[in-house]
Amino acid sequence: MSIDKLPTRIPGFDQIAMGGLPRGRATLVRGPAGSGKTLLAAQFVAEGAASGESGVFVTLAESPADIRQNVASLGWDVASWEAAKRWAFVDASAWHSPIDQRGASGVEGLLARIEHAVEGVGARRVAVDPLNVALGRVGRRGAVRGELLRLLSGLKRLGVTSVMTSEHPDEEYALEEFVVDNVIVLRNTLEDEKRRRTLEILKLRGAPHQKGEFPFIVQPSSGIVVSPLSAIQLTQKSSYVRVTSGNSDLDELCGGGLFRDSVTLVSGATGAGKTLISTEFIGGGTSVGERCLLLGYEESRDQLFRNAMGWRRDFAQMEREGLLRVSCVYPEAKPLEEHLLDIKRSIDELAPSRVALDSLSALKRVSTARGFREFAIDLTAFLKEREIASLLTATSPALLGSPSVTDSHISTIADTIILLRYVELYGEMHRGMTLLKMRGSPHDRQIREFSIDDMGMHIGEAFRNLTGILAGNPRQALAGERDRVPRLHDREA
Repeated sequence: MSIDKLPTRIPGFDQIAMGGLPRGRATLVRGPAGSGKTLLAAQFVAEGAASGESGVFVTLAESPADIRQNVASLGWDVASWEAAKRWAFVDASAWHSPIDQRGASGVEGLLARIEHAVEGVGARRVAVDPLNVALGRVGRRGAVRGELLRLLSGLKRLGVTSVMTSEHPDEEYALEEFVVDNVIVLRNTLEDEKRRRTLEILKLRGAPHQKGEFPFIVQPSSGIVVSPLSAIQLTQKSSYVRVTSGNSDLDELCGGGLFRDSVTLVSGATGAGKTLISTEFIGGGTSVGERCLLLGYEESRDQLFRNAMGWRRDFAQMEREGLLRVSCVYPEAKPLEEHLLDIKRSIDELAPSRVALDSLSALKRVSTARGFREFAIDLTAFLKEREIASLLTATSPALLGSPSVTDSHISTIADTIILLRYVELYGEMHRGMTLLKMRGSPHDRQIREFSIDDMGMHIGEAFRNLTGILAGNPRQALAGERDRVPRLHDREA
């Protein structure tokens, strides 16, 4: 028999918990200071109150007034829920002695207060914050275990689903973890001078759940939001429909255009033409009546509009026609997980056919390597699921040649990769382009020269007499070498 679960309604959490928390059982939430324990406990009660399911919040440290004030910034009006009998406090913040002179257990007294509050509002959810404050007053370890079992038994008798927090640091293991049925671990780690919050379901006794750590953020309007990366499934459909890149020459190199649901990565040094390609990609969509979303993280909105006008693309007119939305945000303004949620929200609101993001390199600055990879996987999976043609740019660290684009872990999730390179010839800088890969389609494999003017990008002939361009060391190819290459291809065929 499967264990019945209570949906917490905490965004993203029920996906990794595969339905929510086991109904009628206690869950311990453990983590260091600043990891979000009290917030998760309060949100567990708040999400229930917002949907008409009453709850009780037992506070053993802060006063109810402090709790009300702290969660008001999240848009939760606890006072109104209390008036509607959907939220009740048990204020045990001044509770000092768990055992009185007659030997009666203080936990029994606390349980009596909890039972009174549960019956008063008909609660199905209970949060206790923080549990170890109460147990720390008991004394001996054996007594602590007995009092904890007494508390858990009393909560189970009331038929409530409970969440209890513990202030133990991340590396410590407390007695409570071995007694309760369920354990959630919150972490707030510092890596490369960047803070990252994660959530892990350590155990749900007898119930399935996703394994591993999952990043989460705290948003002013909704509280904790978990990013359930492992919930992504490789079940997206693949379209055979082609769409224009916005440049007829590039469409020809791609075998007729880009696929409708493909992710295209444009990688190149600064000034090589990445923003131009994304501008033409947007223009190609609006020219056939498609809604487009342009996300900028390196240039301001006015600068993008000015640059586009220099290439005969009128972004302002596209906006007036309802075909374009431009969003420009400084990467350091918020955590990477919050950027991802904002992108998804914009896509849900606009329902675009195309999305251009310029650039991934700017977003990489505000995250760890692992966090950035999870962001890229989640974003591309979301775009593919919605069958949105997308174009992402990334900046190479060197002007002439660079480490492989695979070093950024993006190439494996991109369907098409366009490499842009500078080529030095006789004291002049030229631009080169090649299609490194294009899944599911034949494509041009040559390194072609291209130029940029006020009409946009013009792709020319291949660099026939040069070799070593991608390595950043172009040199003239000898006649024997040029003649040998076609023969090698003929032999392979």
